[in-house]
Amino acid sequence: MTTYLRANLSLQGEDLGGDGVTQVCYDAAIRAIALGFDVPGSYAISYWLHTIQALQLSSKKQSPSAGPAGPRLTGLSPIYHAECRILILGSFPSPASLAAGQYYGHPQNQFWPLLAAASNKPLPAQYAGRVELALAQQIAIWDVYQSCVRPGSLDADIRAGSSNDFAALFLQMPRLQRLCFNGQTAGKCAPRLLRLAASILSDPPEIRILPSSSPAYTIAFARKLKLWQEALNLSA
Repeated sequence: MTTYLRANLSLQGEDLGGDGVTQVCYDAAIRAIALGFDVPGSYAISYWLHTIQALQLSSKKQSPSAGPAGPRLTGLSPIYHAECRILILGSFPSPASLAAGQYYGHPQNQFWPLLAAASNKPLPAQYAGRVELALAQQIAIWDVYQSCVRPGSLDADIRAGSSNDFAALFLQMPRLQRLCFNGQTAGKCAPRLLRLAASILSDPPEIRILPSSSPAYTIAFARKLKLWQEALNLSA
């Protein structure tokens, strides 16, 4: 699969950017599916196809103001209540999440299955039930960036990120005990947010860096789940 995609990309020439890369990925994906690639190849390709479609949908819902790298995107409001002990932070919502107005809205993102399994609960089919599951476990959900410019769909594409107002959130979550970062990009903000939390809360929260729930991070689900269970420690 990797060799096939690279060959198709190289046939299109170099110095492609923005929409050119999207079109090349789309064309290569169509050819790969037509040739009948099996999992995990087809799984990865369908992920990219879904992301491309979500990018097109979310672009219609965002601010029309655009710079050289595209429009400025605005994230989602936090999910929390005052009794939450754990805050899980991603970097910024995916195109699929922005289009749906839901955290971890891409159907192949493993966030909700990981959270349900770590909670030893069945995975609700509907988003509202998934939010209720998180809150019942005293888990809050947010992202480190309130807005950003992101010409692509990956964390590596994030530019000019503006932080969410964590001081206000920490004041409303006095029982916060653990900050968990969903992936390394979000985890880069851990030192700064720990200092801020320590200046507001009576006891500084613990820091945990989780393996990303994104399907682009391809370690086995069972391995991810073990690390999430250890970090969330919901049985305590």
